Amino acid sequence: MPTRQTSSSGRSKSPRIQVVLPEELCERLTALADQDSRTVSNMARVLIQQGVERIERQRLLADEAGLLPSEAQADRFRAALVRQEQNPGQRLQGNRRPRLYRPRG
Repeated sequence: MPTRQTSSSGRSKSPRIQVVLPEELCERLTALADQDSRTVSNMARVLIQQGVERIERQRLLADEAGLLPSEAQADRFRAALVRQEQNPGQRLQGNRRPRLYRPRG
């Protein structure tokens, strides 16, 4: 859970987190920070922000393409399972038996 500190003016500062890094990764992060004339903390913030934005974009694109189950898709699936429990003879829509590949000859 991030912690917040209060500045001398009484306003709250940005949340702080603590991260433990392997030595090699810390050295790489320090080298990147030096190359960009940043502090290690600022470089870590920039890289985390870029990574979070990239993952959010990927998930949004995948969700729009129907590749990741959204909450709505999960809710529809749960409702279908409930209907199936109420009507055991009925199969879920789109749920077909797999066809086995049998080599000829």
